[in-house]
Amino acid sequence: MKLSKYIDHTLLKPQSTEKDILKILEEAKTYDFASVCINPSWVKLSHEKLKDTDVKVCTVIGFPLGATSTASKVYETKVAIEDGADEIDMVIAVGMLKEGNFDYVKEEIKKVVEASKGKLVKVIIETCLLTDKEKVKACSLSKEAGADFVKTSTGFSTGGAKPEDIKLMRETVGSDMGVKASGGIHTKEEMQAMIDNGATRIGASCGVNLVK
Repeated sequence: MKLSKYIDHTLLKPQSTEKDILKILEEAKTYDFASVCINPSWVKLSHEKLKDTDVKVCTVIGFPLGATSTASKVYETKVAIEDGADEIDMVIAVGMLKEGNFDYVKEEIKKVVEASKGKLVKVIIETCLLTDKEKVKACSLSKEAGADFVKTSTGFSTGGAKPEDIKLMRETVGSDMGVKASGGIHTKEEMQAMIDNGATRIGASCGVNLVK
């Protein structure tokens, strides 16, 4: 697979304007990225601009804290799909995971998967806030709930992707699921380290620099 197809070209800053979004959509078409990853308010525009390409529209749910209710995440997902999203990146309820309320976490992921109506679902586990044991549990719950990917980070917390986390996540989910590395990937070398350790998707705001 060519390098550009690993990349979710990402712009999630709250101050992003339509002009900013249109710029990354053009870049995504030019460099043939896997997807653009944008906030839900930009899904309709992105779908319209990318509908004649094979670049997917990815959006985020329960972002960036994961602390909204399950009902909110489900509703966000349904609206995003109606607006034209192809992929859903949801944030888990980190606090629920850390206190051991695993049924809540699993059921929430399952409900978002159901609401996505067959579209790709990536589960952001926010590795920087978890112990290795919790990372393994989050990945296992995501797999049991029917998600397609596990993803390291929102990029809005205390840290981003690390090769050792990717390795652990890949070992946990096996070969059937995708693993997305996101947060703090700025060089081709960093990207390659993630891929070497098992990442099948890279979330990056500097996608153009990575493929140039």
